[in-house]
Amino acid sequence: MFNLKGKTAIVTGGGSGIGRAIAKVFSKQDAEVYILDFDEKGAANVVDEIKSENGKAYFTKCDVSNQQEVADIIKGIAGKNKSIDILVNNAGVAHVGNVEGTSEEDFTRLFNVNVKGVYNLLQAVIPFMKEKGGAILNMASIASLVGIPDRFAYSMTKGAVVGMTLSTAKDYINYKIRCNCISPARVHTPFVDGFIAKNYPGKEKEMFEKLSRTQPIGRMAEPEEIAHLVLYLCSDEASFITGCDYPIDGGFVKLNN
Repeated sequence: MFNLKGKTAIVTGGGSGIGRAIAKVFSKQDAEVYILDFDEKGAANVVDEIKSENGKAYFTKCDVSNQQEVADIIKGIAGKNKSIDILVNNAGVAHVGNVEGTSEEDFTRLFNVNVKGVYNLLQAVIPFMKEKGGAILNMASIASLVGIPDRFAYSMTKGAVVGMTLSTAKDYINYKIRCNCISPARVHTPFVDGFIAKNYPGKEKEMFEKLSRTQPIGRMAEPEEIAHLVLYLCSDEASFITGCDYPIDGGFVKLNN
């Protein structure tokens, strides 16, 4: 089950955190994985990890907000593989602040990566999926489902991701292209550790435990747990699922009272 042998998968932001876990899980299921990331060192390390486990992985430096750059990279991958079977739009950036604490520069930066980046990949990849079909997974967030303090711009972008997911699923259902998104709560990634260290020096352990307790299940998710849901939704076993947003949140949305 969940075998991806013979499939070509693109994972944006695959150089660390959730993207790294997705790339590695896909590889273990025999997919040929293409990592698109701005972080050359991180992505190269992931490729090395995958190859050391006899997997197939490649890295291309990519600014997902640059439409021409994305189009050229995707054409190259499609030319080599004849088709693209899976796209995971995982690349994203975060911001802390309410509307008054969000500058125009902050707003534009988040929009360009989190919204335009998804649009650029969808526009570039879908033409190469139309003949055989494919699976698209967009990374949303619980910030698109409930109000999160001081996440104004981030919530805006993730709401847009959900909207793009629904539109894409509807428009391409007759081409056998499925499009879903997932909405994680807090996930224990290097970003979280860095955020805590930067904003709460000397109180790292205390703040980590406090943030973990915001999920009713009592902890943050591990990146691999997110990757396993992505694997399912991108596999043939999920062939009846499209146009859905899946919270993966330790009970955050439904059980927080």
